[in-house]
Amino acid sequence: MKTKAALIRELNTPWKIEEIEMGDPKPHEVKIKMHAAGMCHSDHHLMTGGIPLAGFPVLGGHEGAGEIIELGEGVEGLEVGDHVVLSFIPSCGKCPPCQSGMANLCDLGMYLLQGEAISDHTFRIQTPDGANVYPMTLLGTFSPYMVVHEASVVKIDKDIPFEVAALCGCGIPTGYGSSTRSGDVRPGEDVAIIGVGGVGTAALQGAIIAGARNVFAVDPVEWKREQALKFGATKAYATIEEAMADIAGITAGGMCKKVIVTVGEVHGKDIDDWMNLTSKGGTCVLTGMGSMLDTEVTLNFSMLTLMQKNLQGTIFGGANPKLDIPMLLSMYKAGKLNIADMITREYRLDQINEGYTDMLEGRNIRGVIRYTEEDW
Repeated sequence: MKTKAALIRELNTPWKIEEIEMGDPKPHEVKIKMHAAGMCHSDHHLMTGGIPLAGFPVLGGHEGAGEIIELGEGVEGLEVGDHVVLSFIPSCGKCPPCQSGMANLCDLGMYLLQGEAISDHTFRIQTPDGANVYPMTLLGTFSPYMVVHEASVVKIDKDIPFEVAALCGCGIPTGYGSSTRSGDVRPGEDVAIIGVGGVGTAALQGAIIAGARNVFAVDPVEWKREQALKFGATKAYATIEEAMADIAGITAGGMCKKVIVTVGEVHGKDIDDWMNLTSKGGTCVLTGMGSMLDTEVTLNFSMLTLMQKNLQGTIFGGANPKLDIPMLLSMYKAGKLNIADMITREYRLDQINEGYTDMLEGRNIRGVIRYTEEDW
């Protein structure tokens, strides 16, 4: 079928809406009519080359929700008409990581940046002239239609708004899990969240729900600091230096047991500052992405050893997509997790560059693309 999509054909160029040819679902695949797609900073890394896919053109988008309109052979547990969230980490449930409780590290993740379908290692999307299109993390939610493997699909309740559900494909479980799973925030602990965009705001809520005593937010954008306070942050600071001095006083020099780093782009020179904000025996969780080409890190190794600190990487917040996405949405329905207020603005697909400008200039917690009859 012919449809449209937001593509990048070379680095550091804007998204462009183009026609594409979407293939039919093959065994263990489903076709989805998309209703909403979240605009995550990771897709901006595609534009800069910080996350390199195997080729061009690239179809962006790895956070979204929609409804199934067609099933391939052998699909189990899903039906036409089901509402689903697209998980940017596929989860097979059978490989050693999945079996050991680390579904966020599913072996199918090795294919995320190759663009080839999991089922048969061919491409489902082409341009009108027959060139293969490389979808972000085997998804490509910046298109009104998708064909994806069942391992990337999570069924949800039909009464959940699609724009809310979309954020649970990446930002919500990544942030929430960074605090509650990878960070293992415990009641009474002091926590700092570095960067309070979509992922950081989810991390902030996760820390509060886990029982943190103080949750400190650090972000250079004043409006985001104001929003962090509305979401329950104890205090908010513009810089690490400002935070360091004040938090030292509040904690009697103990600093923060957990520091969750959810900035849009990680730079190695900042690692030591985040570790200095971390207490003795504490953990700094590195959730934000940097360039895959960046290997330089500033870190005081002696302090790491002598203060027995931990620097913990995490992907998807350590979450199990098939378990945690429905769980988080059930918390939303119960009024325990505020996802709706994280959606700052909605955009049409042809407004995608405007949406990313708003994100980069600090005007959004999360922007969402909404698809309508005009797109289908």
